[in-house]
Amino acid sequence: MRRVIVDYKKLNNDILDLLVEKFPDGYSDNDIIAFKNQHNEAIEAVEVRTEDTIYLVKISQRLVDTMEKYDDDDDTTSTLASDETELEGIDDDS
Repeated sequence: MRRVIVDYKKLNNDILDLLVEKFPDGYSDNDIIAFKNQHNEAIEAVEVRTEDTIYLVKISQRLVDTMEKYDDDDDTTSTLASDETELEGIDDDS
């Protein structure tokens, strides 16, 4: 299995979907993996998996903000879609 370290700046929608699905209420200290990279710098990350890849997403306040904004945008899109569905059955002949 491949392991990839990803910075929040390089997150794509697929990884963001995995993060928000796995951590809908945010992550806790128990979810954080701490390690040192090849430059001996301390890194903290959370893990999400696909069938063939383990993504270690670096933690920062910007990651939290990005996840929250992405989840909020997704909720707004879902609400708009359900509103459109409800309006389809209304006749203009009233």
